[in-house]
Amino acid sequence: MIHAVSLAAEPAAETRNILLPEVYDLVWSALIFIVLLVAFWKVFLPRLQKMLDERAAAIEGNIAKADEAQAKAEAALQEYTAQLAGARQEAADIRDAARADATKIVAKAKDDANVEAARIAQTAQSQIEAERQSAVVSLRKEVGTLAIDLASGVVGESLSDDTKASALVDRFLADLEASEKAAK
Repeated sequence: MIHAVSLAAEPAAETRNILLPEVYDLVWSALIFIVLLVAFWKVFLPRLQKMLDERAAAIEGNIAKADEAQAKAEAALQEYTAQLAGARQEAADIRDAARADATKIVAKAKDDANVEAARIAQTAQSQIEAERQSAVVSLRKEVGTLAIDLASGVVGESLSDDTKASALVDRFLADLEASEKAAK
């Protein structure tokens, strides 16, 4: 034990830094580091790169598909908008044509009604004139018959000559009409 104490008391011939590891530790650590580096470089890094490339390709493919879908959607929207505008224009044209047809139908109906009203009025006027003429003739006969009967009673003779009686009645009625016109 004394010997151990004396060794510990003697100053060490070599001064060693306690922070630096031994050489054999450095060699083995470097060898393990190199093995791990090669393993990562040859095995893990290519697999990782392959996986990242596949993911990038999938993302780019999805982006391309999304762009294509968006382009199709925009084209469909433009087509729909064009069809909608065409349908609206066609509906407006149909409405305008219907209004024009309605105006023509109403105008034709009015013209037909006016023609029919004029025809009915003309027919009624003709019928009234015919009835008036018939009434005048009938009244002339009646007035003539009454006048002849009255004149026969006043004169005391029978006026049986139809031509004389008719001439007398016509003259009497003409005088009566002339006096009516003069009174107006």
